[in-house]
Amino acid sequence: MKQKQRLEIRPFDSAQDKDWRLGDDEQSPISDLRSPQNGRLLSVSIPASGADTAVFLQQALGQERFFWSDANGGLTLAGFGIAANLIAWGADRFNQIQQQVQELFAEAVIDSEERPLAGPRIFGGFSFIDDFTPDNTWSIHYPAQFILPHYQLTQQNGESWLTLNAILPPDEAPDSLLPELRAALAAWLEGFLTQRRKGAEKSAVMPDALRIEYPMSKAEWEQMINHATKTMQNGPLNKAVLSRVCEIRYAQKVNVDGALAYLNATYPDCYRFLFEPRPFHAFYGATPELIVGVDGRSLTTMGLAGSIGRGKTPAEDDALAQELLNSIKNQHEHALVVASIRRRLEPLTSELTIPKQPSILQLGYIQHLFTPIQATLNQANGVLPILQNLHPTPALGGQPRELAIPFIGQAEPVPRGWYGAPVGWLDHNLDGAFGVAIRSAITQDRRIWLYSGAGIVADSDPQAEWDETALKFRPMLNALGMVDG
Repeated sequence: MKQKQRLEIRPFDSAQDKDWRLGDDEQSPISDLRSPQNGRLLSVSIPASGADTAVFLQQALGQERFFWSDANGGLTLAGFGIAANLIAWGADRFNQIQQQVQELFAEAVIDSEERPLAGPRIFGGFSFIDDFTPDNTWSIHYPAQFILPHYQLTQQNGESWLTLNAILPPDEAPDSLLPELRAALAAWLEGFLTQRRKGAEKSAVMPDALRIEYPMSKAEWEQMINHATKTMQNGPLNKAVLSRVCEIRYAQKVNVDGALAYLNATYPDCYRFLFEPRPFHAFYGATPELIVGVDGRSLTTMGLAGSIGRGKTPAEDDALAQELLNSIKNQHEHALVVASIRRRLEPLTSELTIPKQPSILQLGYIQHLFTPIQATLNQANGVLPILQNLHPTPALGGQPRELAIPFIGQAEPVPRGWYGAPVGWLDHNLDGAFGVAIRSAITQDRRIWLYSGAGIVADSDPQAEWDETALKFRPMLNALGMVDG
């Protein structure tokens, strides 16, 4: 008779070692992607003082990895391995993910109920359009995918927690496992910290690029922008965000950890993310734009549209900021974004606070027109219904939405995949936060694609928009050790 399966933990060894296992005669790994319907989620947490998210991810190189860090401090999350993998397709993908997450957590045993910070987080996102078909650059990315990692490190306000997430067999009693798992988790943490102290942190060097290309020529860009402006001048389309790409090839695997470290150090005022559902196939970036954050009935979002560069001195900065504030084109573009957000949120909220005039958001290399938005929701149904309602905002799609999205699909020669789409995290209450996946890169082993877009309105100038996209390529080009494009 086959022995009953049970969860066991082996001591920390290396990133190549799949530590969390369902122990039986075959030592079958949990990461066989067991469906939540076939088991019960167990989430166990312990304090993790001294653990560092960068080292945590670096030690997991060669496994599935995930990362999120709020702008200007706040919550930082890291994870690796797969405890549960949720996928959805089609126009109903937001609802499908909502239902799958509810099912995953319905019978869950969460050891951190009195410590919400330590609770399980699911990392993931959506493609820009509903009918996205994975191919080429985005071959492993689904229209919607969310992964609950085996290991999770959570940090905020000086607290740090290590969490194990695993799907138990239906006949396993989770309560009987908790004391043993906490002790084993503590031993694993000690092994991890010891290896770090022995010099586990390795300085990562970015390999030299073999080739860097911009597939769309300046003449082709000008033709696309002129077509867009004429369409807007002669019809109901008010705005469309159009993008171009940069392709980089290397002789060795891309150093994603080095790029992420650069983004964390250089752009702490942005939301940094990493979604690596297959080893060495990573989507990552530093986005200034939060599409929505929801905590119960409290909602945070923003209008972010209209851009200009930074000056070399405070006086130049101020002059450029004033130029942006005085720009009729940029004010019009920004107003379209804010009006759309207002229109979509008003039916869902009991309170909605939107400043009458935008302010300036200064980042390391660029300045944006910025309108912070706060709201109180009528109902606490989680972040996904709000996300579905807001995506894509005119900041990355256009206005009206029903005209802009098909126009973008016809005008742009390269599929967007997850570029410009929501990427972020969910907790067991279905609350969470999602950024707009811009200032980002998609990596396949030794190949990278970068995307950069600009909001096009009826009076847009092709040269000015070309220059804006060149400016927006800079964060990722610099993170990859490249000369500015």
